[in-house]
Amino acid sequence: MIELISTHPTWFWLCLGGLLLIGELLGTGGYLLWSGIAAVTVGILTFLLPFLGWEWQGILFAVFTVISAILWRKWLSHRKASSADDVNQISHQLIGVKARLLTDTEEGFSRVRLADGSWRVYSEIPLKAEAEVEVTAVDGITLKVKPYYGDNSHAPDGQ
Repeated sequence: MIELISTHPTWFWLCLGGLLLIGELLGTGGYLLWSGIAAVTVGILTFLLPFLGWEWQGILFAVFTVISAILWRKWLSHRKASSADDVNQISHQLIGVKARLLTDTEEGFSRVRLADGSWRVYSEIPLKAEAEVEVTAVDGITLKVKPYYGDNSHAPDGQ
């Protein structure tokens, strides 16, 4: 077996990388992904540079594993972190969204269509159907809205 591995290092690294990536698919949470990618990379390098000894292959595998994990961590740190308060409150992502009222407001309430659903909205200002509004807050399942005037060129005085 050792002779087979030493005569065909490319296949060894590609198979090891494949097994690690399959193990990752079984649900390890990211631990085997970077080692699998590093093993596949070393396999490609041993194909392109067949004179690499097993010592250098092992060193490259370790270095590529560390580098890929560090790059992943750096990428994760730059992603937008959601606040702890909004983790399971997708509706809070609707703040700032613009929509048109489906009906006139009655006692401040109306409805808008967002994506594939209809949402109840509340406005302190009476508005007509088809008025464009902007979501300013979320109160339970009701979106609080205000009139949206685009570039404010048509906004009434004082708004």
